[in-house]
Amino acid sequence: MPDAPASPAADAKPGTQSFRTTPATGTPATRESIISASMAPISAKDFGYDQARHLLWRAGFGGTPQQIQTLASWGPTKAVEYILDPGNAPADKPGADTFDKNIMREPSAEERAAYQKARQSQDEDALAKFRVEQQRRQGQDRQQIGEIQRWWLKRMIETARPLEEKMTLFWHGHFATSYRTIENSYHMFIQNELFRTHALGNFGNLMYGIIRDPAMLKYLNNDTSRKGKANENLAREIMELFSLGIGGYSENDIKEGARALTGYTFKDDAFEFQKNNHDASGKTIFGRTGNFDGDGFVKIILEQPGVAKFITRKLYHYFCADLPPLERASYDELPRHQQTVLRDLASTFSGGRYEIKPVLRRLFLSQHFYDKHIMNEQIKSPTQLVVGAVRSLNTPVRDLSILNDALDLMGQNLLMPPSVKGWDGGRSWINTSTVFVRQNILAFLLTGKKPRGYDANADEMKYDPMPLLEELAKASPGNEKDPAAVADYLLRLTLGSAPEAAKNELVSLSKTTSGSVTRELVIGYLLLITAMPEYQLC
Repeated sequence: MPDAPASPAADAKPGTQSFRTTPATGTPATRESIISASMAPISAKDFGYDQARHLLWRAGFGGTPQQIQTLASWGPTKAVEYILDPGNAPADKPGADTFDKNIMREPSAEERAAYQKARQSQDEDALAKFRVEQQRRQGQDRQQIGEIQRWWLKRMIETARPLEEKMTLFWHGHFATSYRTIENSYHMFIQNELFRTHALGNFGNLMYGIIRDPAMLKYLNNDTSRKGKANENLAREIMELFSLGIGGYSENDIKEGARALTGYTFKDDAFEFQKNNHDASGKTIFGRTGNFDGDGFVKIILEQPGVAKFITRKLYHYFCADLPPLERASYDELPRHQQTVLRDLASTFSGGRYEIKPVLRRLFLSQHFYDKHIMNEQIKSPTQLVVGAVRSLNTPVRDLSILNDALDLMGQNLLMPPSVKGWDGGRSWINTSTVFVRQNILAFLLTGKKPRGYDANADEMKYDPMPLLEELAKASPGNEKDPAAVADYLLRLTLGSAPEAAKNELVSLSKTTSGSVTRELVIGYLLLITAMPEYQLC
């Protein structure tokens, strides 16, 4: 993202936004009356520092003071368009040889013949060698999945296209697939690239891609599904979890859909349609009868009105506000303001033939998205917390392995979601154990300090937080030397507001530095702020 213009937005005044650590209180009727349901675009005069910060956190992984000021000066329309399409920002598409695709390759004809010969002759020495080689490959593949995790984490930290990576993370949680089940790291990499390719594209095209994805086919056992022995896992989940929700289909639709998907498998690293294993007889799905294959099955699903409701509800939950469990597409149990917004988004999605960008554009420009009861109310996922801290505070990355391990301890092990349902998110991210890890990993990023000792490279990667104050110096020369002004400024940057109690706590720390603003004081401020419960929100 470009640096801020020379003159920052004039409306960037600290302390103007309400501050809460819990969702809006009051009765449901009261909350509905105060939360805007307007999908009209936010006006330029109402789009300032706080709104730009909110957009950067929700549509990406946060932003630096310079980035926030840049978007604020642009106004909502230009800011949202840049988020959706960064133009010449490098896409950094990885090459096919980024990772080794041959670790878990299919055995050659000669290898299969030698193995069969050893089994038939009961040659234990030869069989033992085959087992040792298989174990070696499995160990090497486990090492590579760690490399892929760190590669993706680094990509999220460094990308010039944060919304693209955040949507890739969204689809990973939506079409949840775990390496623990498929045990093929390269297939997880292929799937990750599939999500990135369609991240902001067309949902229908992604659905056609997912029924051809080797990782998904293996994960849901469709790779062995054949005529007369149809496996129902993929057919069930593609409707229940991926497109319609519980109640949007019948058990017969599952059975018939499973028959349509027979013969959909893969060979090595590519999709393969095995015609001899496909059930080519007639099927009845959602009341329609024909000789449907997997594409026909997906096409019929995409014709159901529940798809737009289900997917936009998940997008709203991910980018805007928490919703009850996504068990069905009904809006009946939701507050009226959310019903209004979700119907608007679903209409936009279906009217745009399942294009993702128009839905996000409408949401990110809406007055509802910037309602004060929506801002600073979403619990950061572990990935959002770690990636957002590095991107917004410009801390050193220090050690990707430590960051990746911390994500696991906080409940979000990338490429290894807990189940086909993905991660629940929201309040499930927070418990006594994960809060402890959250505080420790922020202290590590800021200082290099680990729970036990310091990182060996901490002295070479000293964090300099002083550039964070450059925008304060531009807007109010001299305030960058005032501990109270710096405290107010950093609170607004990190928390989205500057509550008086928090500000007083920081200012009291400045007495240890005789009232001067030093590197050590600013790091001390940030250590206190990132340990606050409010820092877990965005």
